[in-house]
This record gives sequence, structure tokens and C-alpha cells, in this order.
Amino acid sequence: MVEQETVWLTRDAYDLLSAELDDLKTVGRPKVSAKIAAAREEGDLSENGGYHAAREEQGQMEGRIAQLAAILRTAKVGQAPANPDQVGVGTLVTVAYFGDEDDTEDFLLGSREMLGLDTDIDTHVFSPQSPLGSAVLGAAKGDTVTYTAPNGKIIEVTVVEVAPFKA
Repeated sequence: MVEQETVWLTRDAYDLLSAELDDLKTVGRPKVSAKIAAAREEGDLSENGGYHAAREEQGQMEGRIAQLAAILRTAKVGQAPANPDQVGVGTLVTVAYFGDEDDTEDFLLGSREMLGLDTDIDTHVFSPQSPLGSAVLGAAKGDTVTYTAPNGKIIEVTVVEVAPFKA
């Protein structure tokens, strides 16, 4: 059995995903089942486009239900840091790389699921378990931290900006 990695979510992201899962189970499933039943009544299923489309929709929905259930099962809900200038799960972070303070990187500390489905936000996401994420977790604006890159190089960054993330 493959061990699943913890998914870090804000309370808002967890609640949104829980609501989506509940909606798919209570509204989506019956709606698709009704479409399949109506298409079956039309007869010959081998040439029934409506039936095949409804079955495809059902398969996609069941896949999303399984995905959401797995995410919520492994989710760890992060608490907002007491200090708004402190890096925590669910914060947008800007770091500057040592030696080139003009070289900055913005990212969300958490998981891609925090961005939500209906968003056009294009931002990098680092988990708290990643080298950069674990280095900045708990750091405050102005702190300098180091981490070891996958290639073995020691990298030093300064936390320039910290802001709460709103999906």
C-alpha cells in the first residue's frame, strides 16, 4: 500500500473541499443516476450518446469523489500564526535569495488544493515538508534562514513579505 503524503490546508480550504464532496455525494450522484436512467429508457444503449455521456460524467464524478475523500482523509488543517508577520501554513511568502536581493520568489506555503478549483491564481506552492517550506515555517518577516537544496547546495534566503492567503 502506498503511503499518502499529508495535505496541508487552511480551515477555509478544508471547508470548501468538504462542501464540494458533500454536494457531489448528495446532489451530483442522484442527478447523474437520473440521467443514466432516462437514457436507458430510450432503448438501444450501444448507440445511445446520452447514455454514454452520462456514464462518462458519472466516472469523472466518482473519480473526483475519491480524490476529495483521500485529500480530506490525509489533510492537516493549519492554524493561522498568532503573529501576522510569521510564516505558517496558508501564508503567501516572498523570499529574497542571499547575494541577489533582487532575486525574489513568491509562493504559497501549503498545498495546491488550497488554491481551490475555480481560481485563476497562478502561484508556486511549497509544502511545509519541502526543503524551502520547512526552512521558512515559523520564520518571521526579516528573518534569514538556510536550507539544503536537492543538489546538496546550502541556500540562504530572507523572508521579505508574509501575507495570509485568501482563495
